[in-house]
Amino acid sequence: MKDKKGIIIGIIVIFLIFTSLYFDSQIVKAVSEIRNESLDKFFIWITLASSEIVIFFVLTTFFIWKEKKRRWIAPLWLSLGTSAVISFMLKITIQRQRPYQLNLVSLLSSLQEASHSIWNFSFPSSHAMIAFSAIPIISEQFPKLKYIWIGFAILICFSRLYFGLHFLSDVLAGALIGYILGMIFVYLEKDSKFGEKIYNKILRR
Repeated sequence: MKDKKGIIIGIIVIFLIFTSLYFDSQIVKAVSEIRNESLDKFFIWITLASSEIVIFFVLTTFFIWKEKKRRWIAPLWLSLGTSAVISFMLKITIQRQRPYQLNLVSLLSSLQEASHSIWNFSFPSSHAMIAFSAIPIISEQFPKLKYIWIGFAILICFSRLYFGLHFLSDVLAGALIGYILGMIFVYLEKDSKFGEKIYNKILRR
C-alpha cells in the first residue's frame, strides 16, 4: 500500500514537471512579484541554512547523537553525496540557464556575489535534490521530525524559485530525483546493512 502510494505520488510529480516546463517563465515571474523586504530576509536565511555543508553537519549530528542510529550515517552521507554528484553531472550535461541569467527576473543585490558560476546551471536544483534525498532516511529513523524536515525542504525549493535561481521544473525534478536516491539507500541499508558493517568496522574502532 505504501509502495503504491509512493508510485502514484511519483507519477503526479513527473506530470507536474513536464507541465511546468510550459509555464516555467510565467511562474517564476509571478513568484518574483510577491518579493518584499521581510520575505527577502526570511528566504535569505533559508538559503544560508540550506547550504550543503550546513545540511551535512546538522543531519550527521542527529545520527551521531543516538548510538543505535549511527549505522545510518553511511547511507545518509552516500545519499547526500550521490545527490550532489548527480546534480552536478546533470547541470553540465543539460546546461539550462537560470531565470535571472535569462533576464526573466532580477537578482537581489545580496545574492550578486553568491557562487553561481558559469558551470552552475539551473537544471536540476541541487538544493532540492540534497534536501529531499534525506527525507526517506529521516522518515525511517526520526519519524517525529519527518514533517518538520519536509516543511523545511519545501521552503528550500520555494526559496530557489523566489530568488529566480531556478524554475519550478528544476526544483520539482531535483526533489523527485533526490527522494528516489534516498529511497534507494534506505532499501540497500535494510537489505544488506552496509551502513552497520561500515560503522562496526571503521567508526567503532
